[in-house]
Amino acid sequence: MATTNTYLTFNGNCEEAFNFYKSVFGGDFTYIGRFGEIPSSPEFTVPEEEKNNIMHVSLPIGKSILMGSDTSCGNPTPVVQGNNFSISVATDTKEEADDLFAKLAVGGTITMPIADMFWGDYFGMILDKFGIQWMVNFSKDGQY
Repeated sequence: MATTNTYLTFNGNCEEAFNFYKSVFGGDFTYIGRFGEIPSSPEFTVPEEEKNNIMHVSLPIGKSILMGSDTSCGNPTPVVQGNNFSISVATDTKEEADDLFAKLAVGGTITMPIADMFWGDYFGMILDKFGIQWMVNFSKDGQY
């Protein structure tokens, strides 16, 4: 069965924010990755000044996970209070991810097609017909 978690987006201060949240809630990051770790391709290159920005961070809080990233150079939507979050759905199977992704996409806009990602997960993003941002993720190892 799928679970949901909050995903926050920042304008370059994600690491500062998550270190603050870590000091408030305790615990340790289960993952922290930077944009500089993204493999370069002819279609996408991370600017030097953004390579140290956070691509993804996960902080477990009780049974939920607070996740976040800095906005990327490829994101055309400016981050402002009110649109700086997504609902992240973690699924138990790839098939469940495909099913939920297809259903959420009806009448909406696929912002990143669901596919195998370089970090090992199966992941995609949608802006649904109501303007809500969704991330659908299947992780073989259960880490988000």
